[in-house]
Amino acid sequence: MAAAGGEERQLLAQRLKAAVHYTVGCLCGEVEEEKDVQFSKQIIAAISDITFRHCEIFAKDLEMFARHAKRTTITTEDVKLLARRSNSLLKHITKMSEELASSNMEQKEKKKKKSSTAKAERTPGEQESAVTENEDSNMA
Repeated sequence: MAAAGGEERQLLAQRLKAAVHYTVGCLCGEVEEEKDVQFSKQIIAAISDITFRHCEIFAKDLEMFARHAKRTTITTEDVKLLARRSNSLLKHITKMSEELASSNMEQKEKKKKKSSTAKAERTPGEQESAVTENEDSNMA
């Protein structure tokens, strides 16, 4: 059984490496068009390999940051800590994090409005039934 898990892990790693290689190839193609330069297959492979290895290091660091904070979930704060040495990357991640948090707050408020509107539209009998169902689910 452990061998099957190891094989599956290896296949997943190969798929990830292939995806990174493909993406690096696409990015190099864009740069070639913009800057009128050429990238050899060996250079694309080397950039892909370095990128994949660096991502592995990032993943381990993020896992350690969360573990150090006695958490099992990696948060945006962990990612910001990882990016602390690159000011431009840190600024970008902070901006994206704030935009995401703002968007999440807006969605929560919309859900609250929908929920309160739906409650207001219920007849008194439906409201009593909903309260009873909620109480029953809380007791379970």
